[in-house]
Amino acid sequence: MDWGTELWDQFEVLERHTQWGLDLLDRYVKFVKERTEVEQAYAKQLRSLVKKYLPKRSAKDEPESKFSQQQSFVQLLQEVNDFAGQRELVAENLTVRVCLELAKYSQEMKQERKMHFQEGRRAQQQLENGFKQLENSKRKFERDCREAEKAAQTAERLDQDINATKADVEKAKQQAHLRSHMAEESKNEYAAQLQRFNRDQAHFYFSQMPQIFDKLQDMDERRTARLGAGYGLLSEAELQVVPIIAKCLEGMKVAADSVDAKNDSQVLVEQHKSGFSRPGDVEFEDFSQPMNRAPSDSSLGAPSDGRPELRGSGRCRAMRWPFSKKNKPCPPPLSPLGGPHSSALPNGPPSPRSGRDPLAILSEFSKSVKPRLASFRSLRGSRRTVVTEDFSHLPPEQQRKRLQQQLEERNRELQKEVDQRDALKKMKDVYEKTPQMGDPASLEPRITETLSNIERLKLEVQKYEAWLAEAENRVLSNRGDSLGRHARPPDPPASAPPDSSSSSSSQENKESSEETPLEEGQDTPIYTEFDEDFEEPTSPIGQCVAIYQFEGSSEGTISMMEGEGLLVMEEDKGDGWTRVRQKEGGEGYVPTSYLRITLN
Repeated sequence: MDWGTELWDQFEVLERHTQWGLDLLDRYVKFVKERTEVEQAYAKQLRSLVKKYLPKRSAKDEPESKFSQQQSFVQLLQEVNDFAGQRELVAENLTVRVCLELAKYSQEMKQERKMHFQEGRRAQQQLENGFKQLENSKRKFERDCREAEKAAQTAERLDQDINATKADVEKAKQQAHLRSHMAEESKNEYAAQLQRFNRDQAHFYFSQMPQIFDKLQDMDERRTARLGAGYGLLSEAELQVVPIIAKCLEGMKVAADSVDAKNDSQVLVEQHKSGFSRPGDVEFEDFSQPMNRAPSDSSLGAPSDGRPELRGSGRCRAMRWPFSKKNKPCPPPLSPLGGPHSSALPNGPPSPRSGRDPLAILSEFSKSVKPRLASFRSLRGSRRTVVTEDFSHLPPEQQRKRLQQQLEERNRELQKEVDQRDALKKMKDVYEKTPQMGDPASLEPRITETLSNIERLKLEVQKYEAWLAEAENRVLSNRGDSLGRHARPPDPPASAPPDSSSSSSSQENKESSEETPLEEGQDTPIYTEFDEDFEEPTSPIGQCVAIYQFEGSSEGTISMMEGEGLLVMEEDKGDGWTRVRQKEGGEGYVPTSYLRITLN
């Protein structure tokens, strides 16, 4: 159905309807614009939220980044960030395809509507002007007819009047004839104007206005169709991002499913496993019995007058190592069978040359010396750790991992330099064969630099390989100690390695020790050891095999591996230490109970 046929007389109705349609189009554009603002704000808030909880880029090397739960959380945040990007894409598509295009289309529709209604109003104005002309010609015709009839009546009355002159009668007849002629002309003009108006009115109602109404109908239908397409763009913009959003949601589900509790526990073990063996049992200290032991003739603690001397493992006099001339700390107490030793308790036996009760002396001495117990804090080490190149400041297991990482990195760099060297050599060969491509001498500095880097990296690789081998041996030895805890080696000897001071100074120390009385609360040794002159032997006096591993962490001691063969340079003088020499040339003291000795 056409507006021009069915709504030929509804010009104002069509004007209101078309205006309402354009207003609806503008309202929808405004709605979509505000919708895009909501989407953009939503995406911005999502991105801010992700940025707030997403770890910094520098946090990739943090230990927590290796846990599956942390990786899943980061993946979840990344998927949310991608989801925010899709919301931004929706807002962008709506802005471009709906807001901008429909706003431009609305302006075009307004111009077209304005043009059609201006054309309709001009046609209405022309029809109204024709009707006015028709009315004017009609009134003129009516007026001329009345005047002609009045003139004819006047002429007829004068013609019948006997008193009227002939001239008056002729004048009246002429006037009636003139008025009759004017009425005839007005009639003709009125008829012509009426015919023209009817023709214009038919054209207006049957041709001109229907065409305008049809154009308005076409415009309104096109606007309606475009508005419907705009409605579809709203859903189409959502449907375009549905696959990506589905992938984001699927990624979130995958991130949730990838959380592995067992793996996280293993990662924690790998990150913080120290490789140390567990501390041994704390030995029982029996303070209920006086612990007097007969002095040994070969012991350094036996005075020359035969009086027994108090010796203990808890405290030892600072002694000088004969090679380095530095003080060496006292190792832990020795127990031949891995248990407490009645004559080597941390506080030592009482001194027979003192007149006081031995238990009282022992009690006072135990107050001044606080035994050190293995703890988790001591295993972690000091906070002020000096970082070394070989990572020896780290626990054995962590040291091995860091060295392995450094070795792999050096190997990658070395391979890269080797590839670069080969490429430069090939390029140099090409330049030598075809000089127009380049000067071979220009590559010499780069080749020299590459060769230098290769040599440097090879040395670093060798260095890290040696450190890695040592670290792996250390880890394996600690694992063996931990697994063989039931066959734990005996504790180190009670006293420190012997000193290298002269015999004259030893006699002076002995005499001053005998003359100085013990005072309560005084943190001084309650026993005296004789120093002996140290003469470095020129040849070994026997051989020995290490039956346990020993870490020589104190000055004057050396480390040895289980099963390692050593040369005996000086036998035990009764203090529990034997001086040995390694095949590589290292020399120092090790616990006698850790050795199986064969003298020459």
